[in-house]
Amino acid sequence: MEKVMRARIEQDDQGRRQAVDACREPCPIERGMRIIGGKWTGSILWHLKDEPVRFNDLARMIGGASKKMIAERLRQLEQQGLVHRQVLGTSPVSVQYSVTERGRTALGFLDELRKWSETLPDTRA
Repeated sequence: MEKVMRARIEQDDQGRRQAVDACREPCPIERGMRIIGGKWTGSILWHLKDEPVRFNDLARMIGGASKKMIAERLRQLEQQGLVHRQVLGTSPVSVQYSVTERGRTALGFLDELRKWSETLPDTRA
């Protein structure tokens, strides 16, 4: 069953305003943003969408993100069940990452976000 956010403000006879059906902390949108909204998180999921990617290749694909930051985000995504980590039996040892089925559920709205953001004016100075 889909949960619908119904928060609204009502005013009583004396003009006092109060929230009715206020969102619990965190509301569903905030909860989702806490998972997906971290810096580089959406980009990491997006770059893993087609096939498993080795860590160093992923770092090359995401310009501007440090390896430390990518590793931190990958750990978080793995803990949340959105990314799978696989240690490869190569020499030297390599690690590759792939999107889980649960992680794939985010790709639809990440694509919509990508399309939407492409319509925005470029604000880089």
